[in-house]
Amino acid sequence: MTKAEKVQYVIDSLNELYPEIPVPLDHTDAYTLLIAVLLSAQSTDVRVNQITPLLFEKARTPEDMVKLTVEEIRAIIRPVGLSPMKSKGIHGLSHILLEKHNGAVPRTYEELEALPAVGHKTAAVVMAQAFGIPTFPVDTHIHRLMYRWGFTNGKNVVQTERDAKRLFPEECWNDLHLQIIWYGREYSPARGWDLERDFITKKIGRKSVLNEYYKKKK
Repeated sequence: MTKAEKVQYVIDSLNELYPEIPVPLDHTDAYTLLIAVLLSAQSTDVRVNQITPLLFEKARTPEDMVKLTVEEIRAIIRPVGLSPMKSKGIHGLSHILLEKHNGAVPRTYEELEALPAVGHKTAAVVMAQAFGIPTFPVDTHIHRLMYRWGFTNGKNVVQTERDAKRLFPEECWNDLHLQIIWYGREYSPARGWDLERDFITKKIGRKSVLNEYYKKKK
């Protein structure tokens, strides 16, 4: 298969598997999504979805969030990890949203990444899932699968994002980044990987990846 044929095979396979694509993090608007994505750093979506209802019960808007202290926020979000940094970030960005953006979440990389504790991936997720702006957020699942499929060299997520945007049509980006995440979790995990189940990688995967898998199986 040519690379273009492999790309189309991925798109077709994922559309068939996930015609309706659930969003992993529970949220009700751009602000609650921003907070949820921030909390998900080095944590799991399951854990975040357990904690955000407790936080949003007390504050689901920037106006309410700044009424809490950093310590109060930290006490609630402690189970997701990195609570000192995340609590300061949530409190600080809520102040900035009120002072500079009339309480609204901005829609550009520059403005989002200027907020405390908001990196490129968090900004990309918010832009895609809250506002429908084409982006291609790269998490560990996407990074892993883009390498297994031979679509990137796997050196870093910056290169992986660049390669994904170059290979896949822009109109597919927002759906694909979620579809690949779900596929990675269900069919192509980092641990306990079963190539017989991972049918996309089995069909189009990088030869060195497939050879290494079979070598370990012997």
